[in-house]
Amino acid sequence: MTALLTPSDTSTWLPLDGLAPGFDANRGPRTTALEGRTLTVSDERGTRIVHRFGAHRVDWDYHPGTGDPIAAASKSDDYEAFEIDDELYYVQFHHAHLPEEAVSLVLDLRSGEVLTVISIVGPEGQVPRVEQIVVPARLEELPGRRPDAAAAGPHPSSRPHPTTELLGRRVFWQYSPEHAYEHVYLSPEWYTWQCLAGPERGLADTDACTMWQLRPGIHLFAWREKVIPCASVTVADHRSAHSLRSHGMLFGLDSSGEEYVHFTFGAHGRLLSTTAYPEGFGTAE
Repeated sequence: MTALLTPSDTSTWLPLDGLAPGFDANRGPRTTALEGRTLTVSDERGTRIVHRFGAHRVDWDYHPGTGDPIAAASKSDDYEAFEIDDELYYVQFHHAHLPEEAVSLVLDLRSGEVLTVISIVGPEGQVPRVEQIVVPARLEELPGRRPDAAAAGPHPSSRPHPTTELLGRRVFWQYSPEHAYEHVYLSPEWYTWQCLAGPERGLADTDACTMWQLRPGIHLFAWREKVIPCASVTVADHRSAHSLRSHGMLFGLDSSGEEYVHFTFGAHGRLLSTTAYPEGFGTAE
């Protein structure tokens, strides 16, 4: 299969469903720690989403706030949850009623902070085909916290925020014994990837990305590919340069361009190098 790929001819590049088999070998263990909990997420518009978690399904009620064009709804979806750190969870689900949308939730039960990424497959001809909307929010319930602490909220420095901390880093990521890539984080909007092992070996590109800090050393990194109609959301723990860990999902269209592909994965990694620029030069921040 690799021999059929021509780096300069993007029409030969693998579709998302060609990458999927085996790509999830290093996925972390799923957790059912949220089972039985009801968590309400509210954002600055006043939009409220009530989530009632079972072992494998989440029932949710969407109540739009001022200026939110999304209609009220009550639905249920399968979900997967991963524990990133103490009281920090990454939750992933693909809407059954809106199959063109996938939702990534990062729930910090310690601070009450939430970061939501909605990945949406757009119309044919849109580049990148999958767009992403990042929505910071708060939990109305803070399990194990006093009401007065919840009302006060966390210190602003602990809230998720766009970050430039990854810029200049070159990182090796291994998704399975057969799949390995390197990432070079160029700017807050761009990164370069290269496949080092696997069916895409020899391919590389520079794509649009988004970077947020969740906790010190723990980042949300999302990207949107322009050649293949897909996007990804990852939560990556960079606290140990020699033992990086990430959890994430890929979402997009299959080779026919008609069916949706959605799956979770994980990777182990390590920092290869950090670029030091001459004084007065460097990445755009």
